[in-house]
Amino acid sequence: MALSIPAVLLSTLLLLPSLPELFQKSKLQFQTGAYVEALKTLDELDTESQKEGFERDRAALLPGLLFYKGASLAVLGRAVEARDAFAQYLTLQPNTQLDPARYPRAVLAAFEEARRSLDRVHQAPKLEGTLAAAYSAFRRPETASSDQIGEDWTQGPVRVLLTPEEMRDFERYADPVARATFVTTFWKSRDPRPETPENEFREEFEKRVAFADAHFTQDETRGSLTDRGLVFILLGPPTYSGRKPLQTGDDVADSSGLSQYSRAQIESAGRAGGSSTDRMARIAKVTGPGAKIQDAASNWVEVWHYLRRDLPSQIPNNELEFQFVTKVGYGKNVLQRDSQPLAALERARSLARAGRIAAYSPSS
Repeated sequence: MALSIPAVLLSTLLLLPSLPELFQKSKLQFQTGAYVEALKTLDELDTESQKEGFERDRAALLPGLLFYKGASLAVLGRAVEARDAFAQYLTLQPNTQLDPARYPRAVLAAFEEARRSLDRVHQAPKLEGTLAAAYSAFRRPETASSDQIGEDWTQGPVRVLLTPEEMRDFERYADPVARATFVTTFWKSRDPRPETPENEFREEFEKRVAFADAHFTQDETRGSLTDRGLVFILLGPPTYSGRKPLQTGDDVADSSGLSQYSRAQIESAGRAGGSSTDRMARIAKVTGPGAKIQDAASNWVEVWHYLRRDLPSQIPNNELEFQFVTKVGYGKNVLQRDSQPLAALERARSLARAGRIAAYSPSS
């Protein structure tokens, strides 16, 4: 009896359709209007092609799989999912043009919306190699100054320079004259060349604050108070920078990647309760294909890269990379907590607090 088991398994495997056969089946189902069945076949193809040993086959089939999945979803009225599938397809086949005579209007509409969503990402303010040039050409507005001395002065951009003792000292002063005297002393203590009428440190700081406010403002938050503003003020413009769509697993501060469900919701779905069928359905809902956000227009990672020549001499790294993640439900341009960049940032903050002009390398 034991000898017959492999033969039974072999005969069963021989009866299973191959990946190309599954793909052809899904195409035929789509072409004959069986869109629900086409989706089921495509899901089966997706699952089978991810098994070990089918890597090359999956790479060859993936564009077609994504296209027909998007087309089937579009015809079934699931426009958002269709757009996401088409967006993934267009990252692989960016020059595809559809023949309007061959596809339903819903397919054409979802396909063009996917193309526009990718274009919005690509047409967002371009950062590659431009921040340094933009900063070099930037002229601080005459009205831009950290001279505005109110009770909340310590909560403004200057907070990155204040030591804890200085912050406590300022907050003890109640009258404007005492605060003004404190601020004058504060900047004088950080003047690298007291013999000159200019305070180069302060001028560079205020230029960086003004640039950050002009380029990194988010909703109601001043650009100089954002994560990108903090890095820019302390380290200046990166050697080069860029933006890319956020893929599942790219968000190093969020282990659930682009999941629409929190870790607690995923764990709760697998707990006892109801029949095994119910439990499996709950798990499938929070971990299956529909549980992931794939909206490239709303989720991205911005990367700032610093080479040795653009880092203060007191920071020993040969290069540094800062990542800022934007993701629906997570935040906008959130600095990722990688140990080396954070350590370098803290070193730059210490230098700046001490008034070390080496932490600032004016571009102009």
